[in-house]
Amino acid sequence: MKVLFIGGTGTISSGVSPLVIERGHELFLLNRGKRAELTPRGARQIVADARDPASVRAALGTQSFDVVVDWLVFTPDQLEADIELFRGRAGQYVFISSASAYQKPPSSFPITESTPLANRFWKYSREKIACELRLQQEMRDTQFPATIVRPSHTYGLTSIPLGYQSGPSAPWSTVDRMRRGKKVIVHGDGTSLWTMTHNTDFARAFVAVLGNQRAMGHAVHITSDEVLTWDQIYQDIAKAAGTEAKIVHVPSDFIAAFDPEAGDSLRGDKAHCAAFDTTKIKSLAPGWAATVTFAEGVRRSVEWFDAHKELQQIDPAFNDRADRILAAYESAGKAAPAAG
Repeated sequence: MKVLFIGGTGTISSGVSPLVIERGHELFLLNRGKRAELTPRGARQIVADARDPASVRAALGTQSFDVVVDWLVFTPDQLEADIELFRGRAGQYVFISSASAYQKPPSSFPITESTPLANRFWKYSREKIACELRLQQEMRDTQFPATIVRPSHTYGLTSIPLGYQSGPSAPWSTVDRMRRGKKVIVHGDGTSLWTMTHNTDFARAFVAVLGNQRAMGHAVHITSDEVLTWDQIYQDIAKAAGTEAKIVHVPSDFIAAFDPEAGDSLRGDKAHCAAFDTTKIKSLAPGWAATVTFAEGVRRSVEWFDAHKELQQIDPAFNDRADRILAAYESAGKAAPAAG
């Protein structure tokens, strides 16, 4: 198959791209060409600004593709540009949505593809929902050949997945706090359940969706079956880093008062339990199962960062916020009247 990835070097897609080539497909990566180290051998590079439709159209010329996957669509206007561009030029268009689009807390458990989509806290999730609704309309009205894929919390070598953390440019900040013996924040009481998925596990399922006629017109999530508490997640990270996690449990609403953007992500997603029924993806990818445990996956990530110390970036603003949250919360606890 002739496959186009728009993006292709991010946390999730960098785990998928090498496997697409390994499976014998012809892979084109359209991006700005600034992450050459994550471009797999054998991929054909197309340099363009993915969010400039004119730039993309000029770079692609008259080419058509069996499969187009845009890893960088976050808003309805971006999706609209893709629909216009790839109508009649893609045998399958794959929209990367998000499992955060599911209703939180879910009305039933585990989460299935039929769980309602709703998120009153997080704009990111609402934009993904709006994209899904627009794409579903296009599929109904014009038979636009699309598939919706909903990843959950997916990570790889270059990421340390956490609840309350620094931005993606400095994921090492919390591990650094652990190694320095500083306290780290876990939202809530640490007992809510969460699902982490390694990008290599995601990749093996995802490639089975590409060009799969049984996936046309459908939405499917791709997640691990391993479910952990947030305390277990932080303890596994600390163990991988050769230290212990000094966890302080802080309510998500309290965190949001200091860090509204992170608070939206917590209250609209990570503060709630998330375990998934993976029956549908297993029907599309017979024999597939996630095999990388979180303990093993995060051990690989920590080892990778230790081998690339120049990328162990620390976010001073995040550390300052975390310290202020901890100080305020612990102060509030001391001021609270004793139970009698």
